[in-house]
Amino acid sequence: LFAVNVKWGKEKFDGVELNTDEPPMVFKAQLFALTGVQPARQKVMVKGGTLKDDDWGNIKIKNGMTLLMMGSADALPEEPIARPVFVEDMTEEQLASAMELPCGLTNLGNTCYMNATVQCIRSVPEVKEALKRYGGALRASGEMASAQYITAALRDLFDSMDKTSSSIPPIILLQFLHMAFPQFAEKGDQGQYLQQDANECWVQMMRVLQQKLEGIEGDTVMETDSGATAASSKKKSLIDQFFSIEFETAMKCTEAEEEEVTKGKENLLQLSCFINQEVKYLFTGLKL
Repeated sequence: LFAVNVKWGKEKFDGVELNTDEPPMVFKAQLFALTGVQPARQKVMVKGGTLKDDDWGNIKIKNGMTLLMMGSADALPEEPIARPVFVEDMTEEQLASAMELPCGLTNLGNTCYMNATVQCIRSVPEVKEALKRYGGALRASGEMASAQYITAALRDLFDSMDKTSSSIPPIILLQFLHMAFPQFAEKGDQGQYLQQDANECWVQMMRVLQQKLEGIEGDTVMETDSGATAASSKKKSLIDQFFSIEFETAMKCTEAEEEEVTKGKENLLQLSCFINQEVKYLFTGLKL
């Protein structure tokens, strides 16, 4: 792990972390977070050559050295309109696009837990639309910084996924997820990322979006009277509107029969399904 300086035009970033055990694309993703220059538009030069995307080649990195980056933060130019192509002449990628197959996410080394979570969230139209309206930048500081840059990275990833049917490597989102929740960055003895629990990733992503996505006014989500009253005094987040489950609880002391049952209500973002040897169907687990 090295600390290097990066000069970009008139700006200079000191002490940028660079890990040569990871592909250069990961370092370029960090530069993207700092400058807003897409990795595809970056040209990073160092004594000994220019950084590639997949390997370091013969480039030798030292602490404190200065790298020169060229590239503008402007959006990539759109591809020109292509001439009509017949189905028989289409590549697999073009055929998938014509059949409106969903975009896939590349497994970056035991990251299927995150990919599954992202695809599940993307299947909710209201969340996609709320992310399109979200104006937070990828660069942030302060107490809520991690929630902002993860939400912004998810927004940008969805935008990229809407424009292609090919598989996309979610490098930037993975980097930010590791920064905010280091448990997902754990590695094994061979340096590979360890497998993680998809439900844990889902819970963390829901909490992040709960903080950043505002609710929809006048939505048709069914509410109880008490829920409507609470919403009028405090605006719900979009996650609360579409994912929150209200439980009615009843607590009784089994050792004191004379005590009355204490009733209450609480809101959670997931419904637990208890699994044991007698549970064969989802309904049975929920009933327990």
